[in-house]
Amino acid sequence: MLQHKLGLAGALFILLIGFSSAHAATQTVLSYASFNERTAGALFVAEDQGFFRKQGLDARLVYVRSGSVALSALAAGEAPFYFGSGTGVTLGAIAAGLDGVFVAGLVNRLTGTFVVHPQIKTPADLKGRNIGVQSIGGGIWMITMLVLDHWGIEPKRDRVNLRIVGDEAVLAQALATNVIEGSYFGYTFGSVLKRQGFNILADLAKLKIPYQSTGVFVRRSFLNSSPDTVEKVLRAMIQATAFIEKPENKNAVMTSLWKGLRLPRFEDAEEGYELMRTLYEKRIYPNADGIRNAIRLLGMTNDKIRQLKAEELVDDRIVRKLEKEG
Repeated sequence: MLQHKLGLAGALFILLIGFSSAHAATQTVLSYASFNERTAGALFVAEDQGFFRKQGLDARLVYVRSGSVALSALAAGEAPFYFGSGTGVTLGAIAAGLDGVFVAGLVNRLTGTFVVHPQIKTPADLKGRNIGVQSIGGGIWMITMLVLDHWGIEPKRDRVNLRIVGDEAVLAQALATNVIEGSYFGYTFGSVLKRQGFNILADLAKLKIPYQSTGVFVRRSFLNSSPDTVEKVLRAMIQATAFIEKPENKNAVMTSLWKGLRLPRFEDAEEGYELMRTLYEKRIYPNADGIRNAIRLLGMTNDKIRQLKAEELVDDRIVRKLEKEG
């Protein structure tokens, strides 16, 4: 009798699970490897405000230590969305055969700050210095290389030592303890470091260097098989960026940034919030010119990357559909 009851309970449980699954939200994983307001800010807001749920998504945000880890997860189908940049790692993976494309561009220009020790006053003072990056070929490395190229500095020739340190929180500690003498930082961390007496050598947005700074990257095969899921993610991100722009949402956005970046004080999120309001694109088309700029720089030393065509690395079909809908 007991066995019959357990069997019946089990059958009912299976039926309930089947019913629940039929009405469950679409599960997906969104990875990101840059710990700043540029890459992660809109993701934090979308999650906190329930924009993914409103699109019928059960979305899980996963922070990984580098773009190569995110791309490995994407290639394996474990995390079909990567919120990242047109870095050496990303372009190198495509050159090696990954069927990856950018389906949207949330930030289509170089942004952030280049923070250095107080004694460094000009770009020329970077020669012979230790500059921190998160990983070779990753986003911070790519941004650093583009900025140095803009300033006419060649790391090998000018003895600029690029040291692998970690994400922005770790880089900030390394700067404070003299392990490095300069590094790229998003505006939130840059603001904190400025108050500590460090020098902001450049606001990178003012340099007007084209770059696919934060894009939504997926496999083309996933885009073809699951266009509805991609569309839902992009709709949620559009809602998040619209939410960020409205002044009445300041406290909610700052809360998301403060919690997400694990800032020591709530007030530390304010400058990042102010910049987020102008950071994201209203028309979220992927930036072929920015990708082309990265191919140009990386192609100097990598034949396979030099052969890539920027226009083949973007697929804006869903963005065009959303724009037609207004």
